[in-house]
Amino acid sequence: MNQLNFSGPINSLSLGNVSICFLKELYKKNIKTNIFPVSGNCDLSAFNLLEDDFVSWLEESKENNLKNYNSETPTLKVWHIRGSEQMLGVNQFLYTFYEVDSPTQEEINIVKAQKHVFFSCSFAAKKFEEMGCNNVSYVPLGLDDSLVKTKKQYLENDVIHFGLTGKFEKRKNTALIIRSWLKLFGGNPKYQLTCLVTNPFFKKEQMENVLQMTIGGESFSNLNFLPRLKTNEEVNDFINSIDIDLSGLSNGEGWNLPAFNATALGKWSVVSDCSSHKDWANEENSILIKPDGKQECYDNIFFKKGSRFNQGNYFLIEEKTISDAIKKSVSYAQTENKNGMRLAEDFTYENSINLILDTINEKK
Repeated sequence: MNQLNFSGPINSLSLGNVSICFLKELYKKNIKTNIFPVSGNCDLSAFNLLEDDFVSWLEESKENNLKNYNSETPTLKVWHIRGSEQMLGVNQFLYTFYEVDSPTQEEINIVKAQKHVFFSCSFAAKKFEEMGCNNVSYVPLGLDDSLVKTKKQYLENDVIHFGLTGKFEKRKNTALIIRSWLKLFGGNPKYQLTCLVTNPFFKKEQMENVLQMTIGGESFSNLNFLPRLKTNEEVNDFINSIDIDLSGLSNGEGWNLPAFNATALGKWSVVSDCSSHKDWANEENSILIKPDGKQECYDNIFFKKGSRFNQGNYFLIEEKTISDAIKKSVSYAQTENKNGMRLAEDFTYENSINLILDTINEKK
């Protein structure tokens, strides 16, 4: 393949990070790429570790996208199912995420309209296969090469530092995790919990209110809420600073970059044994917990009952299960997760893009 259209967000959010990682691999392969950022904006402010030559290539590929555009050229789109009916050409290959279990007719129709759909989760790909979509497959993500071990000491040796990352929402059990942790360790200086849970889709006042409701209006000296970190370098420092990651205690994920990244950097993550986690987490590299069942996914914010998208169930993790898992994790705090670090060898963006390009070449 000598030319590709690319459509995806280029920003500091998770999908934006995936887009940049894919584009870095396309750049390394010297594939002529016409870049069409979703929304038209290209925000590289979070990516302070990018090489100058790659940034120049990216900007030039965006500026010249229409000079080289052809509707027959294969398009790789990184986006949600919703909105992916909007295509740059007739040969669109979609890389997407799915977190529940009941594809709607609208979602099925959009998936079938693509030349091929790559899901980040084998669980999701199987759900669409069961609904008659024969153009889907599973392609895992990898560790961003800007994330590395720093080997710095961030806190005193006898302090166990927990981390929680991911936008505040019901699906991720944010409030339940924080409350469970506080019941165990709130006010105890031997334990610290740092949360990166700002939801960019909430207004400032709304975000402040949900945090206050979560902690019951109290103040805890060992609980910290950090604002959204501005750069990948800051994110890297944060991951390196913690001992135990709690971001995997989610009811459903398309991949879960925070938990995966922490695990691949040698931290121990408490992970629910469900959805995308099954593709990379096991008893050797994670503190696995079994879900307690399933529940309806609706939160009236991101998952609205009766909507044309995101309907059905995700998994259920009870408070006692979360509490027991947090207590269990303490014994792992001072040990390096060597099996987790092997994920960085097995799951790479080079492997991901190779699988994608192989399929594009086969089907174009």
